[in-house]
Amino acid sequence: MSSEDQNLSFYDYDPSIPAAVVVCVLLGLTLIWSTFMTIRKRSWVWAVQIIAILMEVVGYAVRIVSANDPTSLSPYAVQFCVIILAPVLMAGAIYVVFGRIVFHVVPAEERTTRLLWIPPRWITPIFVTFDVVALLVQLIGAVSVSSTQATDEDAANKLKLGKNIALAGLAIQIAAFGLFTIIAARFHFTSQRFVAGLSWRLEEVDGGKAVFVRGSSRKINPNWRHLLYALNVSCILVLIRSVFRVVEFAQGSDGSVMQKEFYMYVLDTLPIFLVVASFCLFFPGSYLPFMGFRVPKNPVDTRRLGGDDSSATALQEI
Repeated sequence: MSSEDQNLSFYDYDPSIPAAVVVCVLLGLTLIWSTFMTIRKRSWVWAVQIIAILMEVVGYAVRIVSANDPTSLSPYAVQFCVIILAPVLMAGAIYVVFGRIVFHVVPAEERTTRLLWIPPRWITPIFVTFDVVALLVQLIGAVSVSSTQATDEDAANKLKLGKNIALAGLAIQIAAFGLFTIIAARFHFTSQRFVAGLSWRLEEVDGGKAVFVRGSSRKINPNWRHLLYALNVSCILVLIRSVFRVVEFAQGSDGSVMQKEFYMYVLDTLPIFLVVASFCLFFPGSYLPFMGFRVPKNPVDTRRLGGDDSSATALQEI
């Protein structure tokens, strides 16, 4: 890049085209797999994650274009906005999965505020609401930052305002997601007391690869705690990425974080890719029933179930 282009570039470094290509291809593969599994398992609520991955793919595809012409506003603005906003949707998908795990694992009589500090039935609505607010605030900030050119009148103040708005959105996300991460980690340990009760309801078939749930119409994966591990690890990864973005915006263009592309790929791209990959390996629809947009209004009550094997009915394929 010539010195003149460097002065007009929207980047504080020479963006790597090969790095963007590799990431775009890898995320593209996870998008194909996730879409296939969503259709196969009829996990329609996972469409939120599909959209988030698609945003990441589009973001890095456009970043390739932007790296070829770093002085062009449109591709820079598009890649900046979608890469910034996609993880917010991923957080929403994580909220939904956690809510379904609680619904599936915890007997109705045990779903109390004492268990999760928040009424379990409101876990998903409350945190998704915070997620939407964080998304909208970050969107305003991201658009403001990405659309400001160095030649604009009062460009410095516009950039500062946009970054402050984006920081506010990230702060909302970190506060809500941080609390959620603590709740999810606590549940990881407290949920062990429900394992025995759940096991009592299960009857192995096909050599243990599938199980029946007495009184239910669907089949579940007995290794559902693997999904809980993936969820907790994903929470930590999303938090790492969010903290990085806060530091980046707080330092501004004069900071070392924004002047080296390496930091973005290690502290944003890699954590988000690991989140996506973990849910490809431990696909929620392979572990949980009721991954459609609705769940049964009357879940199985373990206190009323008898031991008659004839009451066991098959669920979704594993």
